[in-house]
Amino acid sequence: MFDSQQGHIMKKRVAITKYQGRESIREALEISGALEKIPGNATVMIKPNIVLWTRKAPIPKWGMITTSRVIEEVVIFLKDRGIDNIIIGEGITTLQSGDRETPQHAFETLGYSTLAKRFGITCYNLLERSFEKVDPGIDVELKMSSDLLHSDFIVNIPVLKTHAQTVVSLGMKNFKGTLDLASRKKCHSPASDRDLHFMISRLHRVLPPSATIIDGIYTLERGPTMDGKARRSNIIVASPDPLSADMVGAQILGHPPTTVPYLVYAAEDQERPVDLSDIEVVGESIEEVASYHEYSFPYNSDESLPQKMEQMGIQGLSYYKYDDTMCTYCSITNGAILVAISLAWKGKPWDDVEILTGKKMQPRYKNKTILLGQCMCNLHRNNNRIKEKIPVPGCPPNPLRAVAALHQAGIEVDKSFFENLESAPGYFMRKYLDKPEFDESFFRIE
Repeated sequence: MFDSQQGHIMKKRVAITKYQGRESIREALEISGALEKIPGNATVMIKPNIVLWTRKAPIPKWGMITTSRVIEEVVIFLKDRGIDNIIIGEGITTLQSGDRETPQHAFETLGYSTLAKRFGITCYNLLERSFEKVDPGIDVELKMSSDLLHSDFIVNIPVLKTHAQTVVSLGMKNFKGTLDLASRKKCHSPASDRDLHFMISRLHRVLPPSATIIDGIYTLERGPTMDGKARRSNIIVASPDPLSADMVGAQILGHPPTTVPYLVYAAEDQERPVDLSDIEVVGESIEEVASYHEYSFPYNSDESLPQKMEQMGIQGLSYYKYDDTMCTYCSITNGAILVAISLAWKGKPWDDVEILTGKKMQPRYKNKTILLGQCMCNLHRNNNRIKEKIPVPGCPPNPLRAVAALHQAGIEVDKSFFENLESAPGYFMRKYLDKPEFDESFFRIE
């Protein structure tokens, strides 16, 4: 925007505050001006980030799920300004598609139902609501939440985290959670000119006006889910400009926007520089709060096995590094399989087994080839060069069929681990035990 009186380009404002209590959230909202242009009669949707939820075990929410503390303060801030029509909407990933009880459990546990009663707001699991066809100018038809599209304004509240596929997962990535499941899978396209990064960068084109509040009270390294490593970072980032918020958030995580493909694509689309030169940071400086967060899980030199598995001495297995075509549901099963295989290793080499994932991975023709997920099964259905093909069909693949496939390949994983998959979060909770900085109260409404 050009300021004719001052004769210079007006920079996009991004506020950074150090979280020292509820007032720090309000300060970020005030000095950024993120919510100041919302009319009083507007319908406002708050979009949190709830990556995954289960009912069977406590889930390590830190750095993975937006804190209820920030959600509550944003609701109060909006109500204080006379905005009454507020919706909290999220399309929650569950281990069983069509599960309606688990999202409701999440809303109850996180205190959203309390906020609804206290302030007269509405909470929606977007996957139970209607969707409308949209085309963000990419020649790919997607379906996006009708509630989101018909809101007057969106307050987008992602978590400050890195992401194993997209380097960072901030505001623009958070809008993927407003698509129906089929559209989310489309975003993980194997086409190089319509890949995950490109798809994320174009979603903004069909959205109502929005502001971004990035919740960095807890941050996550190697996200987006519970196998990442959370930190207590005490950072709040706020901006009326979504792209600027994400570029500053990426820089805080130690990843310049030039190294984040979806930010590069988005900047090009909006004819913006990607070097932060048109952004004014107020409050704390980036340098004062920045801390490098790894995003990629380490693999060995030829990316045929996770580094930890190689360090364990695992032999006779090639479990190739994931790519950005593997969608969320397959990634959940994939993570469980990695843990189960590690627990099954007894020191005896397996029979030259390879495991393929995603939508484009190619075999290297080992003795046994496990095709994990419907996309892999379809891609290699007629590949007659594979010596022993072990398909695990389904979208997502059935965990017990994955167990049968591993057993067929000679990898004796424990079946009970998969029968109780909803209890798996308890396995990841161990690393946070007896660490008082990981405080559950941030995810409750009193």
